[in-house]
Amino acid sequence: MKNINYSQYQLKLAPIILFVYNRPWHTRQTIEALQKNELAEQSDLIIYSDGPRSEQVSSQIQEVRKYLKTVNGFKSIKIIERNTNWGLANNIIDGVTEVVNQYGRIIVMEDDIVTSPAYLSFMNQALSFYQNQSNVWHVSGWNYPINTNVMSDAFFWRVMNCWGWATWADRWKHFEKNPQRLIENWSKQQKHYFDLDGSGLFWHQVTANAEGKINTWAIFWYATLHEKGGLCLNPAQSYVNNIGHDGTGEHCGNSQSLANNRHALCTKSQLNFTVVIQESLDAVSAIKLYYRKQKKPFIIRAINKVARLTIKKNIFQ
Repeated sequence: MKNINYSQYQLKLAPIILFVYNRPWHTRQTIEALQKNELAEQSDLIIYSDGPRSEQVSSQIQEVRKYLKTVNGFKSIKIIERNTNWGLANNIIDGVTEVVNQYGRIIVMEDDIVTSPAYLSFMNQALSFYQNQSNVWHVSGWNYPINTNVMSDAFFWRVMNCWGWATWADRWKHFEKNPQRLIENWSKQQKHYFDLDGSGLFWHQVTANAEGKINTWAIFWYATLHEKGGLCLNPAQSYVNNIGHDGTGEHCGNSQSLANNRHALCTKSQLNFTVVIQESLDAVSAIKLYYRKQKKPFIIRAINKVARLTIKKNIFQ
């Protein structure tokens, strides 16, 4: 497989968009890690602070917003304070659409993603390298704890994850959240392939949204990729850790196994990207095996608090 080192090319840096709510400590950890990134001072940071769902969280939101006003270390910082509660899914869909249409590309974060100092280098190099490759739709900063000894710096596969991710405006414009259309129009074969060959991990999220049991966005971005034949680029070794599975969030479960399953983050910024764009069958097999070994379900992140649905462990928020 032919690989190309991309570190010598001039990068067009994507803006970082960060979504926060009511977790001061998590927000601080996320931003402080970003500040240590090699490209932070050259990057624009745009922060969306959602409004309170209830009076009980108002003081925490104000604490977060007070801290945000002290943040520095980036090329520019813009803070959008929502006056009302948009909810995670609506906030992300609206914010991503607005920013990516302005800049053409985007790096997306939430308030519980702690990054490697090389995270922005990886994401920006991938965005530049694959910009004109029409079948590459999504770049992830996270990878499963799988054996990657035979992989290069990154690989392609069908499923996206959103623990630090990036895309381009000409791909995101196709995003659609319409669970009923998918249920009615997709064939059994489409649903089977989308569900990681019948794993039971993903399709039920579409039906749960249709039934009003959950209100999420990421499963529909994956569905968009699926319909358009898009692939996701994953790093072989993670550039991010998720620190949100401690029961503190509005929309996340308390999973000790997830909290303890943190990676030694990749710090490599001299990267080799493949010019052969096809799904890695070895990676898919390793990820399937990883899921089969998981025995404890957890509550999916970004699930509606009122109608939380306990499902098998996965990476969608």
